[in-house]
Amino acid sequence: MSTINNDYLNSMRWEQETVPESNNNQALTQEDFFALLSQQLSMQDPMKPVDNDQMISQMSSFATVDGINNLNDEIKSLNTVMTSNQALQASGLVGQKVLIPSNVGHLADGGQPVTGVVSAPSGTQNLVVRVEDSTGQVVRTIPMNAASGGNVDFAWDGNDAEGNPLPPGTYSFTAQGLTDGANQELPVSTYAHVNSVTLGGADYDTVLNLRGLGGISLGDVLAVAEG
Repeated sequence: MSTINNDYLNSMRWEQETVPESNNNQALTQEDFFALLSQQLSMQDPMKPVDNDQMISQMSSFATVDGINNLNDEIKSLNTVMTSNQALQASGLVGQKVLIPSNVGHLADGGQPVTGVVSAPSGTQNLVVRVEDSTGQVVRTIPMNAASGGNVDFAWDGNDAEGNPLPPGTYSFTAQGLTDGANQELPVSTYAHVNSVTLGGADYDTVLNLRGLGGISLGDVLAVAEG
């Protein structure tokens, strides 16, 4: 089969247009900036050249923007490292006890005592820790020695005043002592067991899931002890 070669018909055909690939990267690079600057210098009016201060201002502006972009990249890298380090730190707390800024503790099965800390001024006398159930009833009173002050450890064995074991659940602890001649309520913190960890990210904190007490941010932990 022969092909007809007609110059007139060929001239009537649409020429195929080559569409350049679009560049999705709209950021102005350093090479682009200096290319534009060179173009600006080559096309300037020789009688009215670009002012040196104006040129320096343009270069300074670009350097500032470029520096901010580099700083943002560094911050993102730092956040990634800190998040990984926080995840590693938090995962090591599973099975341990952490001291939390709460006066509520969880009594588990098996008779394991509930422990905590009372922050008492030096010279505090007649320090007493009261254990209350979920209804607010005092089920046990524990006398403490806090003459030296500071963080005073306490432990509750889970029994009432008659030595009867109480059911598992949450109990609250209040502390009162004689300070400077007056009875004062003192801050109480309790220890809790870490069951698991919910890893955080750049927009939310890493959370420790505590036995019977819910979650708490890793940054709120006051101290760590053996489980």
